[in-house]
Amino acid sequence: MRIVTARVNHETNTFSPLATPLPSFNPLWGADALAAGRDASTALGAFIRFAQARGAVVSVPVSAHANPSGPVADSAFEALCAAILEAIRPGCDAILLDLHGAMVTESHDDGEGELLARIREIAPGTPIGVALDLHGNITGRMVDTCDVLAGFKTYPHVDMAETGERVAGIVGRMLDEGLRPARAWIHPPMLAHTLRMDTRVAGPMRDAVLAAQTAETRPGVLAATIFGGFSLADLAETGVSVTVTAESQEAADEAARDLAAGLWGNRESFVYDEAPLAESIAAAQAALAGPGDGPVLLLDHGDNCMSGGTCDVMDVLAAALEAGIDGIVAGPICDPRAVSVLHAAGVGARVELEIGNRVPLPGFGPRSPSTVAGTVAAVGDGEYRITGPTYTGQRCSMGRAAVIDTGRARILVSEQPHEPWDLGVFTACGINPAEARVLVLKSRMYCRPVFEPFTRTVVECASRGVTSSDYALFTFEKLTRPIFPLDQNADWNPR
Repeated sequence: MRIVTARVNHETNTFSPLATPLPSFNPLWGADALAAGRDASTALGAFIRFAQARGAVVSVPVSAHANPSGPVADSAFEALCAAILEAIRPGCDAILLDLHGAMVTESHDDGEGELLARIREIAPGTPIGVALDLHGNITGRMVDTCDVLAGFKTYPHVDMAETGERVAGIVGRMLDEGLRPARAWIHPPMLAHTLRMDTRVAGPMRDAVLAAQTAETRPGVLAATIFGGFSLADLAETGVSVTVTAESQEAADEAARDLAAGLWGNRESFVYDEAPLAESIAAAQAALAGPGDGPVLLLDHGDNCMSGGTCDVMDVLAAALEAGIDGIVAGPICDPRAVSVLHAAGVGARVELEIGNRVPLPGFGPRSPSTVAGTVAAVGDGEYRITGPTYTGQRCSMGRAAVIDTGRARILVSEQPHEPWDLGVFTACGINPAEARVLVLKSRMYCRPVFEPFTRTVVECASRGVTSSDYALFTFEKLTRPIFPLDQNADWNPR
């Protein structure tokens, strides 16, 4: 038996000015992809372990993951596709893919659908199983060109391997029992805010996930997923959707209709109303004056790396400093020019320089860097290893990094946009974030399992960046309308 498996992940923010060439994916090919994926807590890792447990010859042509950014360059997409297609072309018994579900390329609005269509053309009868991110913008083309489809049920995502195991298990039944699974897909006309998708706490997404898990206990239902979608993409099919894989079409359709009806009935709960930045800063000041230990955590969700932000918007840090707050640790702020200045000056040097607000944001108005003065507190290579719980053990790099201490704030500057996955982001540069009075992080969700436990409170802060929760900042031209909440009169009958 021969099984081909691969990983290609990209969540595309079509409003982001950040380019996505092939190097952004840090691709691993062939034997390197297999070695890196074998023990990973990802769907790819689960697929490799499934294949090896069956004694199959496993081919991993590529493993590639890029941080969210603008549309993927055609040359990158074609290179990634070619590797997978060449591995499949000689023939195989099953195809297992670890994809995202919200990839847009320069030429294809539905990157995953295009890839799957090409695969299906050369492997018309081969079982294809696909694991997707909870934030996938699922299309009919994706559903039609695979046999098994399921997505994560956690956000922050900690069930990537479990999702791969579910997909592989169903494909295993196809191989062993001749199972021919049926699929259903429903796309209610609604957008959900990412900040209403936290599955760790009581709220609409956790309720939806529990409903999907209950649906999976129904006779014949093999996998049911609620996809929150990724709203910062101007596509016809952007938004919330439901997929069900089942032993019969009747079981799939019935479960999908029930889940979609529940989503639509609860649509108001998926709307996040952000507070003005001034109110958030006032809330932080009140928290600092009140009881409790640990820093106040300010989350700059309008400029969030893992949604395609530039990570150089200075709104939140500038507002905190203007309000007189001190004891701040902030970052990482992406500014390669500032990093070069700090590295050239060296630790201990006194410098004055400009930081941030460098990448033009079309439609967001003019902006200029912030001028800061202070002492170079640290310089380094910006590398660290994640201790958990997301991507545990993975080696990360934010490019070269440096810290400038202004007296009131220690600002971590990096060469690349980077999610604060782990304390290592700061400890790699000599900062203990637990000792700060205020932490300013450019993150929406992934930092929370690591940083929330030692902070006294979390304050979500709205900056004017390309990952804002304010849909009014974005011009949607392709999105199918009407759609809630952009159109309050949007109507839909799930039956």
